[in-house]
Amino acid sequence: MLTMTNTTVFHRTAKANGLNIFYREAGPADAPTVLLLHGYPTSSFMFRNLIPILSEQYHVIAPDLPGYGFSDAPPHDQFAYTFDNLANTMQAFIDGLGVKRFAIYVFDYGAPTGYRLALANKEKITGIISQNGNAYEAGLSKEWNPLQTYWKDPSEANRNALRGFVANEMTRFQYEHGVTDLSLIAPETYTLDQHFLDRPGNVEIQLDLMLDYRSNVALYPKFQEYFRNSQPPILAAWGNKDPFFLPAGAEGYKKDNPKAIVKFYDTGHFALETHYREIGQDVLEFLKGLAA
Repeated sequence: MLTMTNTTVFHRTAKANGLNIFYREAGPADAPTVLLLHGYPTSSFMFRNLIPILSEQYHVIAPDLPGYGFSDAPPHDQFAYTFDNLANTMQAFIDGLGVKRFAIYVFDYGAPTGYRLALANKEKITGIISQNGNAYEAGLSKEWNPLQTYWKDPSEANRNALRGFVANEMTRFQYEHGVTDLSLIAPETYTLDQHFLDRPGNVEIQLDLMLDYRSNVALYPKFQEYFRNSQPPILAAWGNKDPFFLPAGAEGYKKDNPKAIVKFYDTGHFALETHYREIGQDVLEFLKGLAA
């Protein structure tokens, strides 16, 4: 007979906002819940090493956002690929699962998605772990310059200039930049991400979201106001050599919430690939101090 343990990971699908949302779930159903929200250009697969660490004591849920991983990815003319709509879909997702209170672990695109959820569910949020999840303009590096040009002038020429962002070279750059030992990067990571990026029509989905990222920057003041006024417990766990989100983005949380904990790791954007053990232990220590 197959024996299930807390670290057994289940691969499931739920309907949300008219879409099939794939998610990974592990841990005791009656334990405090942690919602893991991935970023660009990956999926819940990025949490494969973290989930067993957290699920010993916590109920862990890690969905694939619409357009990513194994969740539905309708064409961009049939679904609005905006961060508001990603958040609406995640709201329908947690409502459908009956999640009442939860901590969020947000990364990259998962941060503006998760922070919208937090604004709409302040009473449900027990804490925030931001792993290279930015909410401060000081955290944006020069790598964002081409996107900012597109935000200011969303012409076809500026849109086409960003098509290289979804190429294999850029995907690998995101994983490898700032990493001292590249042998720690599992090739399945960028290979799987690129597989999904290369699906017909997916480039247009990504370009729509790149344009709408300007809405996240416009919301930074509201996110920061939430951190100041609600004072949710915050752990900023940051790869300090991230080419996109600078260490100043992590330090920003302390300005609005002086009790925020900031931890830096000597690695790049996908810090979990090289430092999942260290981050996992720091997250467990953080979660111990949260109210259920």
